[in-house]
Amino acid sequence: MNCDEKLRDCFDEMVVYKDLKKTNFFASLSLPSFMRDWLLKKFEDDEGNFDKDDLSRFVRKFIPKKDEWTAIKNRVVIEGERVKFLAKVSVNIDIKTGAVSFALPEFGLGFKETIIESDVWDSCKEELVHGSDIWGMVELGYSSPEDADADLDYDFESKRSRSKSSQEGKIKLISFKNFCPYRIDLEQYKDARNEFTIDEWIDVILGAVDYNAVGYQSEEEKLTMITRLLPFVEKRLNLIELAPKGTGKSYLFGNVSRFGWLSSGGVMSRAKMFYDQTKRKEGLISGNDFVTLDEVQTISFTDTDEMRAALKGYLEQGNFTVGDYKGVADAGVILCGNIRKEIMDADGYSNMFTELPVVFHESALIERFHGFIKGWNIPRMNDDLKIDGWALNSEYFCSIMHELRDDMTYRAIVDELIIVPEGADTRDTEAVKRIATAYLKLLFPHVQSASDISVREFKRYCLDRARKMRDTIKYQLGLLDVEYSGKDLPAFRINEMDA
Repeated sequence: MNCDEKLRDCFDEMVVYKDLKKTNFFASLSLPSFMRDWLLKKFEDDEGNFDKDDLSRFVRKFIPKKDEWTAIKNRVVIEGERVKFLAKVSVNIDIKTGAVSFALPEFGLGFKETIIESDVWDSCKEELVHGSDIWGMVELGYSSPEDADADLDYDFESKRSRSKSSQEGKIKLISFKNFCPYRIDLEQYKDARNEFTIDEWIDVILGAVDYNAVGYQSEEEKLTMITRLLPFVEKRLNLIELAPKGTGKSYLFGNVSRFGWLSSGGVMSRAKMFYDQTKRKEGLISGNDFVTLDEVQTISFTDTDEMRAALKGYLEQGNFTVGDYKGVADAGVILCGNIRKEIMDADGYSNMFTELPVVFHESALIERFHGFIKGWNIPRMNDDLKIDGWALNSEYFCSIMHELRDDMTYRAIVDELIIVPEGADTRDTEAVKRIATAYLKLLFPHVQSASDISVREFKRYCLDRARKMRDTIKYQLGLLDVEYSGKDLPAFRINEMDA
């Protein structure tokens, strides 16, 4: 049985046929991968064929563009229609009044303009309370000021109090259906991994995130590519990647998963990243599995010292303090930037962090990043690297990676397998173990005890790669600050007692 046959046999409906070499159709729709694969799953037959006209009609009807929002408001508010479409939803529960409202961040609709009435909330709260942003099919209607007044007169003894502002007209949620149409079964996913060799599984992962394994020249190219996925599966894994232009950084971090956030250039503030005191709202760190600062050379910070202090605290402990607000989050932070050819050719032995903004020119901050991705080992994007065949549904695969973040079994295995020498630096130890754990989740999800993986495979695919990623950070720290010069990575070894 070849890999495609295994894939379809083991994962059944979670597999879709992707042909991204024929990009014109989906490129014109401007859809992220997870939504594109959801549509393919909905419209494809058993042979991977679908009717483009049917799919296009569905997209036009249910996946509006941002510039169509005014037209939607007209239909809802002025025409009195009920309108259904796919959107990302956030929910807010007002502590003072007990009122529940929602926001559609993609369209700029805020909490103050909306309401979720009690009966609707009771019917969909189980889906809406799990996570800060939930993708799903929303149905919107309008509650006019007259409706609000009538409700107030009729329901004067309701336990839910109504503020004066509730008598204003508001867009209301009529119904909600979760975007994910199936239950994520982690155990089934882990069991299925047993049917594949490590080489086959690496190819499966590449296909799941839209890449064609045949287009890569070596295993090192493939593994460097999927190293970008490590923050998808491990909490608070902080990485730096410098790569040539056109290697797909923005695509992978910005389009594949609905659980992450890509910020490209522009201005970044502590309020946007961590907590906005004016709006009393948590920032990007709290609502995502990872936050990628792309084109980092072009990002500016409203207050460099303020941002540096906030980042150092968060990268170290996973918490942050803004004014009197104390928050905790588990998003990883990834810095992505382009690198000049002369620095790239040095293979990491020249000072690469001169490429980063001045806020990152401090060794105490850089040390808190766990590892470095040598993006120059990834080939420039070309048609041969675009998936053309059966592959895991990106939406399903990224949901699996999101669920794996909470599985502590893998870290216990890593703790058992890695022997830490006496006097080892704590940050180095944590970095290597955290990266090795992420590799274990990604490449060997079926492993449930130390005896389930060979010493050779753990060393080659987890420990050695983790050491190399951390070693680049250590070397760059030595170039940045003489205090770190000449300090080698601890000599981690593998526990082979039971081998």
